[in-house]
Amino acid sequence: MKAKVWLIGFFAGLLGAFVAIMIFWGVYSPKELENVSDKHNLVKEFYESHENNHADIIQPVLFGTNQAAGETNFTNSVELGLPAVVHVKTQYNQPNYTLYDFIFGTNPRYSTPVMSSGSGVIISADGYIVTNNHVINNAEIIEVVLNNKNSYPAKLIGRDATTDIALLKVEAENLPNISYGDSDELRIGEWVIAIGNPFNLTSTATAGIVSAKARNINIMSDNMAIESFIQTDAAVNPGNSGGALINTKGELVGINTAIASKNGSFVGYSFAIPVNIVRKVVADLVEFGEVQRAYLGLDMVDIDAQIAKKLDITNIEGVYVARIWDNGAADKAGIEIGDIIVAINSNQVNSNSELLENISRFRPGETINILVKRNNMPKKIKVKLQNKYGETGLTQSQSIDKLGAKFEPISNNDKTRLRINSGVQVTDVMPGKFAANGIQKGFIIVKINNTYINSVEDIEKLINNTDGVFLEGIYPNGTTAYYALKL
Repeated sequence: MKAKVWLIGFFAGLLGAFVAIMIFWGVYSPKELENVSDKHNLVKEFYESHENNHADIIQPVLFGTNQAAGETNFTNSVELGLPAVVHVKTQYNQPNYTLYDFIFGTNPRYSTPVMSSGSGVIISADGYIVTNNHVINNAEIIEVVLNNKNSYPAKLIGRDATTDIALLKVEAENLPNISYGDSDELRIGEWVIAIGNPFNLTSTATAGIVSAKARNINIMSDNMAIESFIQTDAAVNPGNSGGALINTKGELVGINTAIASKNGSFVGYSFAIPVNIVRKVVADLVEFGEVQRAYLGLDMVDIDAQIAKKLDITNIEGVYVARIWDNGAADKAGIEIGDIIVAINSNQVNSNSELLENISRFRPGETINILVKRNNMPKKIKVKLQNKYGETGLTQSQSIDKLGAKFEPISNNDKTRLRINSGVQVTDVMPGKFAANGIQKGFIIVKINNTYINSVEDIEKLINNTDGVFLEGIYPNGTTAYYALKL
């Protein structure tokens, strides 16, 4: 009897084992077992590659082959963009002033070489390179190192502080270069790649998404600065400035410029100048050596819920016209205080920064179409843009090599704002007397040797046949300054 019970139990156990094997076989085919083994190997390799990088806190995760967020292999894009991004190295001599120099107005006898670096982007095979103005600011020597480690001395073609763009040129041919994209077509959430040289680590690529557009972060000191940045979460650090922001097609869509950080290093946000601004600035610098800035001639206010309620505005859209400059482009075209600008040449605008970005693409004398809302009714107005002097012609600064600077008369609007009756503004400073004495771009010379200045010719007359001059003037922020120069 015991033998029969034992045999029944044995066969029951054998049958159970067979059923379990068949169930297991039905759930996991040999092919799927192989996949599980492969995934296990991937996890093993992951741990092995991170064994010296806090592997104890890494949790194993098995990833499928389908990516719901789309293709994130950027190798082709980076291969197109990387060779066109260069390392920009600069050097200038910082004067060491003594009390004697300040008292007697002499040039310092000693100076300290100061070196810095950033990035740049080759935009043509014959050697034109875009970078940030702040990368080459005060530079006396500029060196460009290519991705293939070839090095070239670079010449400054021109720069624009209002957009923080500078254009360099190296004497070379058949250089790798990058094509312009269209920053207007960028969409929030789209993948972008930042390429540059952070912390002197050459040829670094980081990826992120477009977090916002037309961002104004108030980092430029120029009171007429155009800030309409592309915001991304691609890692950007010191040294990335002037480098490329590219899309997944490998096209240039921006020039990396700034980060939002309290410690000077990347904490999640970076900002790039849209390439549609860069394209126009570069064209102006090549043709004229300076930017031909167009002005609409009005003051604007962003519309939010509070302002909309105060002004009894039905829809929160566009930019509110708060002031019209007398005889400015807007005034002559018939734009009125209280109008709401909603579009420029079919491009919608919902902030000051968007409006300034759109205007910055045009030159004085060009005509644009502006769509406004007046009394809640749409109205299309043609506007012929002006320069800063209220004229429609192009402008050109005059250079005085002896001083190492460029000059132009100031506008009547600036005279009124600063409460001065005369003056000539410094539009650029190169290595020379002005740079050595700390005179900065934007300084307005009101008097030289107690004589009022109204033109560049006045400056030239007063500096000829003299060993020294005393300058009196004011900066655009209202700060007065005095300089004694030995010529």
